[in-house]
Amino acid sequence: MPELPDVEGFREVLMTCGRQQCVTDVEVRDTGVLRGVSAQRLRRELEGRRLGEAWRHGKWLFVPVDDGGRVLVWHFGMTGSLRCCAPDEPLAPHDRVVLTLDDSRHLRYRDQRKLQGVQLADDAQIARIMDGLGPDALTLSGAELRELLSGRRRAVKSALMDQSVIAGLGNLLCDEILWRARVAPRTPARDLGESALRRIHAGMGRVLETSVRAGCVPPRRSWLTGHRDDREPTCPRCGWPLCSNRAGGRRTVWCPQCQQ
Repeated sequence: MPELPDVEGFREVLMTCGRQQCVTDVEVRDTGVLRGVSAQRLRRELEGRRLGEAWRHGKWLFVPVDDGGRVLVWHFGMTGSLRCCAPDEPLAPHDRVVLTLDDSRHLRYRDQRKLQGVQLADDAQIARIMDGLGPDALTLSGAELRELLSGRRRAVKSALMDQSVIAGLGNLLCDEILWRARVAPRTPARDLGESALRRIHAGMGRVLETSVRAGCVPPRRSWLTGHRDDREPTCPRCGWPLCSNRAGGRRTVWCPQCQQ
């Protein structure tokens, strides 16, 4: 599932491939990924206009459209991605929307499951999206993290994954951050002490910094992420067998020895 590092990578795709490029053609190959906009309107609003400076908040990506008063908004759901392709590169089965740019390259929105997608938004609609999101995880200070988690009864992993609390963290990031912080994922957020909160914030910073550089949560063997899908996964820190269960509706992996 695309998380903050993946979406930051998609922003880089837009910055290197689409920035200040004019959209010469819009091909909607599957209207199932359009949200609140028809294929005809998407073409009318984009064709002949330039894409501006892309920006990201959490897992959302925003691209202003010059002269149109609209912003192209992407949310990648479970399986979405944004690709910059040469015009002669064969289309993939799950390429749903293809924007042709004035240098002939393609921006392709690829999505297998179609749980989210593409929309056009005005200022009021963007404000409503942002109102439902917490601060971006990449810019979160230790004091902000403490304020956001203090007093919450729910498990710390569920709180971290809640986009209205902190925007951008997903399942893999949360498991990795809590493993580094030596905090059990089911610990009530309100029970976290100052030391645990500092470790979570430090782990968040290190994991995000490395993951943004990689454009994903990397499956390094020195990370919990690099072991979660092993046949008999063990903790890369202590060698103890890892536990796997559901928490907050998602598969959660942790070390019962390190994360007590």
